[in-house]
Amino acid sequence: MNQLELLSLVVPVFNEGDNFARLIAEIDAKIHAAHEIVVVYDFDEDNTLPVIRERFADRANLRLVKNPTRGVLNAIKAGFAAAKGDAMLVVMADVSDDLVAVDGMVELMRDGYDLVCGSRYMRGGKQLGGPVVKSLLSRAAGLSLHYLLRIPTHDITNSFKLYHRRVVESFTIESDGGFEIGMELTLKAFLAGMRVTEVPSVWTDRAAGKSNFKLVKWLPKYLRWYLTLLCAGGLRRGRTSRRARSSS
Repeated sequence: MNQLELLSLVVPVFNEGDNFARLIAEIDAKIHAAHEIVVVYDFDEDNTLPVIRERFADRANLRLVKNPTRGVLNAIKAGFAAAKGDAMLVVMADVSDDLVAVDGMVELMRDGYDLVCGSRYMRGGKQLGGPVVKSLLSRAAGLSLHYLLRIPTHDITNSFKLYHRRVVESFTIESDGGFEIGMELTLKAFLAGMRVTEVPSVWTDRAAGKSNFKLVKWLPKYLRWYLTLLCAGGLRRGRTSRRARSSS
């Protein structure tokens, strides 16, 4: 059992002024676990900051953290470093992920899971809108790794994941692109024998603002971890097969 007193919502922002008030409304309506909101921004001119200062300055559970180096990967890492909770959830400020799943994710972690993945591609999950090519590649990666290697999520590329602090602190983060950090940590937790599970989640394409996802730039980064997991899974199966033959 995990004793989780505080959930840290790590929110990387990049000019999300049009979305931020809606995000807070969604958090207030759908997350009942005790939580803090760690908003990580790159630059002082980000249009999210005036919205926070004008409308949410009195919220004791909301903190601003300036990213020491720019980029979403470093923003997530800075959010993890600043988080006070033992459970950390990366939340996109565009409200693309339905936060109704969060309380259930927290309960699973309290039951002993180390990593709980939001899954668009399991029964009950959905993806509504978004680039078709990105969706097809993501689905193919998630389903192939689940069925070939039995990794316990259908959606390894999804950023909507709840991490126990031990997952974040157990591994050196090698990602150098962006959102593939979620794939890396899931892979490493799985191979280390940590308890990983999933819940159905719903993702909807943003209604306002511009996505910061760079498919062409980041695709090789995801491919690196995909191939790493395939190779590691193949080696694991080989060792299991050799042990079975030697004991027979």
